[in-house]
Amino acid sequence: MESKTAVLGSVLEAIGNTPIVELSRLTRGLHGRVLVKLDYFNPGFSKKDRVALQMIEEAEAQGLLTPGQTVVELTSGNAGTGFAIVCGVKGYPFVAVMSKGNSPERARMMRAIGAEVVLVDQLPDSRPGEVSGRDLELVEQATEQIVKERHAFRPDQFRLQGNFRAHYLRTGREFVQQAGAAIDAFCDIAGTGGTFGGCAAALKEHNPAIRCYVVEPEGAAALAGQAITHPNHRVQGAGYARPHLINLPAQYIDGYVTVNDAEATRVARLLAQREGIFAGFSTGANVAAALQLLQGPCHGQTIATLVNDSGLKYLSTDLWE
Repeated sequence: MESKTAVLGSVLEAIGNTPIVELSRLTRGLHGRVLVKLDYFNPGFSKKDRVALQMIEEAEAQGLLTPGQTVVELTSGNAGTGFAIVCGVKGYPFVAVMSKGNSPERARMMRAIGAEVVLVDQLPDSRPGEVSGRDLELVEQATEQIVKERHAFRPDQFRLQGNFRAHYLRTGREFVQQAGAAIDAFCDIAGTGGTFGGCAAALKEHNPAIRCYVVEPEGAAALAGQAITHPNHRVQGAGYARPHLINLPAQYIDGYVTVNDAEATRVARLLAQREGIFAGFSTGANVAAALQLLQGPCHGQTIATLVNDSGLKYLSTDLWE
């Protein structure tokens, strides 16, 4: 990886190569270690900057994206921020299509960076802060309509494998370079599946013995084959109860962990208070899952996971009440 001590040509060169921190305070009294990759160090404060850069550069190389063409993508806010940054630097108009259920900070940030933001109404039984898979279907329909109307390019994180490659080529290999010899297991919450799939592939390529666990919200664990009883969970950007994700190949999955809303919230707060890491619901779920694994099948081992985004994106929610 290139050093970040040199003067960079643009903010796009600041994406990736994020640090890893051991959570020695949260694991006090437990046997084992938890390592977290601080992906809120990316310019858009989330891991999705990596995906945006990879997918736009692949589209340019393949001739799928022409100069000045509009880019349109469905987002919970993090990917949209990443695309807004990448498209802004490269000169492409960008339209983010997002459910009204996602926190408003995300829409404000994308607009500030130059994106056009289209907000889609939720279903009548949904509440702000709880975006279900059915809410996401409405966003998908709106996205496809805008793509057709504007003759736009859509990166489509759920279907195109640039999402997987962003984490296989960079995030996962960074884990290997920074802490590969220490890692016994990896866990990550599944949204599009690209982070888990790409990181797991790189880690298992380094050491096939590393066990990789998919994290899902309790009551929305479709990948684990469970019935969907709580689609309106609090973990924004993940747990959409889709049973099949192209960027998450089954051969990389060694097991599943579920985390409920209360535990994701509790651990996110503890992470801020005890470790000084200010993150969101999905990071709380990741770390809660890692702590579960330490007390179960990974007792005494070292588990790696990600800090997915910044807690600044949740200031309007009850996460910080």
